[in-house]
Amino acid sequence: MRLGGRIAAAIDVIEDMDARRRPVADALKDWGLSHRFAGSGDRAAIGNIVYDVLRRRRSLAWRAGDDAVSALAFGAVLDAGLDPAALGAALSEDRFAPTMPSPDRIARLMDGSRLDGAPDAVVADVPDWLAIPLARSLGPDWVAECRAMSERPPLDMRVNRLKAERTEVQAALAPFGAEPTRLAPDGLRIAAIMGDGRHPNVQVEEAFQTGRFEIQDEGSQLAAQLCGAAQGQSVLDYCAGAGGKTLALAALMGDPSTLHAHDADRQRLAPIFERLRRAGADSVKVHGPRDDMSALTGAMDLVVVDAPCTGTGTWRRRPDAKWRLSEQQLHRRMAEQDKVLAAAAAYVRPGGRLVYITCSLLAEENAARIRHFVDADPRFSVEDARLIWAAQLPDAAPDVAESLIAGGAGLTFTPRRTGTDGFFFVRLRHRGAA
Repeated sequence: MRLGGRIAAAIDVIEDMDARRRPVADALKDWGLSHRFAGSGDRAAIGNIVYDVLRRRRSLAWRAGDDAVSALAFGAVLDAGLDPAALGAALSEDRFAPTMPSPDRIARLMDGSRLDGAPDAVVADVPDWLAIPLARSLGPDWVAECRAMSERPPLDMRVNRLKAERTEVQAALAPFGAEPTRLAPDGLRIAAIMGDGRHPNVQVEEAFQTGRFEIQDEGSQLAAQLCGAAQGQSVLDYCAGAGGKTLALAALMGDPSTLHAHDADRQRLAPIFERLRRAGADSVKVHGPRDDMSALTGAMDLVVVDAPCTGTGTWRRRPDAKWRLSEQQLHRRMAEQDKVLAAAAAYVRPGGRLVYITCSLLAEENAARIRHFVDADPRFSVEDARLIWAAQLPDAAPDVAESLIAGGAGLTFTPRRTGTDGFFFVRLRHRGAA
């Protein structure tokens, strides 16, 4: 496919997504199934345009003076580095191309100063209702923080300590330019793609197939590292899902035989079994929603709660989610978080630790939930995040922790501050009887 056909396809996908109010991944998959002539390079290029539009939908519309999907798609293509003259030449040779915007509209799209004086929510590329919660959560630089969440993400991987060293896996992935992550000690990163490029399919590589690395954002790796899981401890990953953090905890523990993984949804939990086998951590004990876990009550040294949340920290990878999020959904998540924290706390032994993690950047889901929990259960107290960082990440830029402290109740990672997805982390200690 030529560029014009790719732009036209991206427009079709976004319009289908809007009309049927469906996730972008579903719309892209259906387009691919109905256009089997399109190669993998075409599908990747179309996906780039679609995701770039969704990341910056409001600011593109403001600059163009038009919220039509076609105007947004052309804006995304120009932002990706294509010269207007080259764009016009490419479209003139493609009978499937949409109509080129007028010179005036092109000039508007190319003029970055058009955002000067635009409402903060437009510059930040978020729905209006989220402006106040995000400002409250991220502070005076919240617009810049959100702008960073509108950029393309890198591809991060975690080397599995049970099977490999980081230098070994880096050498295996050298053709793709994999480099060590800045903060996570076991991480590798392939930089964000440019233009119509695409990330390599590293899951077909021998090192992945043999369990020597997993795909995992650096922020998620840091959260797992900060838990402080160690060999000989009894650990419960209470909201294990597909097992991303379970695998990281198993590698940190060395002997995962005392690691338990639980999730309330069997469907979410289903992929964990194969992933554990591939990683060499198949001694992890997996508990489904109907399993009797009473023997673990009050016996765990560490319980990790990777709580269900709005996913606001993952907008670089799932930009359509921010346009579907509602206040009602946020309040439902907050209720779920309170419920899961209270349930997980029952498994922590006196003197043990409880970790709360979300991939949200909203204080309502993070620090506010911790305050609510501690008020309801005074046996638990928040540990000093600076001391945790120093103990678990002694070589990872000790000054970074100071910029991540979230109102005295944990650490907040963001694309702008740490170059990672957005995550919240807090660790609490069980002090014994109230």
